[in-house]
Amino acid sequence: MGTNSLAPQHHILNGDALKDHFPDELTGEVIVLREALVEGSVSGKYPDGFFTTRALHISDNYPDTTAGGYRHKSALEIQKIGTIPAGSEVNLWFEDDLFCQVNFWFSVWLLQHYGKSNPLFLIRPGEQSPYSFAALDQKTLMNAFHQRKPIQSPGEIAALWELYKAGKPKELHAQAANLQSQYPFILSAVEAHLDRFPVKGGPGRPERSLLRIMDELQTREFGPVFREFTRREAIYGFGDLQVKALYDKLLASS
Repeated sequence: MGTNSLAPQHHILNGDALKDHFPDELTGEVIVLREALVEGSVSGKYPDGFFTTRALHISDNYPDTTAGGYRHKSALEIQKIGTIPAGSEVNLWFEDDLFCQVNFWFSVWLLQHYGKSNPLFLIRPGEQSPYSFAALDQKTLMNAFHQRKPIQSPGEIAALWELYKAGKPKELHAQAANLQSQYPFILSAVEAHLDRFPVKGGPGRPERSLLRIMDELQTREFGPVFREFTRREAIYGFGDLQVKALYDKLLASS
């Protein structure tokens, strides 16, 4: 996709880490999706019920964030998506891992919710670093921007969020399979999500992986376990807080 368009640009970023080294030569308003929708309840009608649910989850699980802090830093930022003007192109910067993908689906759903019909483009970090924009310098980020792909079927992407939110794993998998020719990375993320569910009463894939790592490394020290988990299970995109929650539950039950 060429980038010679004279249309104004809006950029929806997957987090503040990308914002901190966003290419200086790119113009347009930046909106940061400060969320972790891959974890916790996502119930409640948008906006009020949804943000109440998320504020409760975040304040309970992120020690540095209060419910009020969530509303100020995250909810208000998310609602900026509803103010994007009709003439602007919208660039969605999201990685291929499950954490980013759930936020990506939500972002596209939100644009649909607000009745936006702007041209949408997906920007991914590329095959050399599919799960991390952080590894890219400004030149490589600009290359990623130049390779942006138009999103031709936003309603089908939005449907992924609706199925995820509704807790319909079979339908979610079917929808991802339908999109495989256009977005093959989505199916991998969805299958990783489905692997999170317990199997025959046993733990899900992330917990099994943590147990295997602790056994192989012969340690329960979180640091080395976390580093190895992020290497083996990069598809999840979990940060230290998500992994620590799983880790603590495993230790408490052992």
